[in-house]
Amino acid sequence: MSLCSLRGMRALSVCLVFMALMALGWGQDTSTSSVSSGQSTVSTEVKSAEVVYVSGNDLVVKTDDGQLKHFVVPPDQTVTVGDQQLTVRDLKPGMRLTRTITTTHTPETVTTVRTIKGRVWHVTPPTTVVLTLPDGTNKQYKIPEGQLFNINGEERDAFHLRKGMTVSATVLTETPQSVSTTTTAVTGTPPPLPAPSAESALLVEVPSNQAEPQPAPEPARTPAPAANVAHSTLPQTASTLPLIGLLGVLCVGMSLLLRAHGS
Repeated sequence: MSLCSLRGMRALSVCLVFMALMALGWGQDTSTSSVSSGQSTVSTEVKSAEVVYVSGNDLVVKTDDGQLKHFVVPPDQTVTVGDQQLTVRDLKPGMRLTRTITTTHTPETVTTVRTIKGRVWHVTPPTTVVLTLPDGTNKQYKIPEGQLFNINGEERDAFHLRKGMTVSATVLTETPQSVSTTTTAVTGTPPPLPAPSAESALLVEVPSNQAEPQPAPEPARTPAPAANVAHSTLPQTASTLPLIGLLGVLCVGMSLLLRAHGS
């Protein structure tokens, strides 16, 4: 009994172990499988976008290359923002979302060992043999180089196989495959605070337990009314005629006085 590997285009290995018996009866096929894993490789892809619209479960984001994309987010899916887990209804325009996709590729080899029995239907020594299986189908197998068969208690090569002989064979099949697992994590950052305007003053609120007591406001003083200085003008109630008459009388008196002294 010997073991051999034959590899095809898809790296499929089939090993046949033949034991030719001059016996009757087919027996039942048996099969077992095992899996061996190789070294895993991990690839990571990071994508980011900015939230531009949220309504219900509808989410519209703008990617870094300027594209707008619409998603219908399940209500139980969360986004990690700081130390909080937010749902789609908690997202706000201006938030930046970062999605990290981690894919793990693990190569595996599935080894299947199957024991079959069949009758020799045709043989092309020393390379191939066609067996008729219990279900009536014919299948061709390659004979490993140097394979010997136990025929009537003697070790013989494939040239001694004859049509109708019952052959017991163990088929070893190795099938390579790759198993991939993907995990996705979404994190976010709050929208940036608006910059203070140059025209407005920036005030920092002091907590109430640290605020200094403020003096009571002084009562408002009512200014005294300003004194109205009026420049009064006496009414013109007298006439100038009496004054003129008085001057006339003085002139006449002076005239008479001067005449008295002259005489």
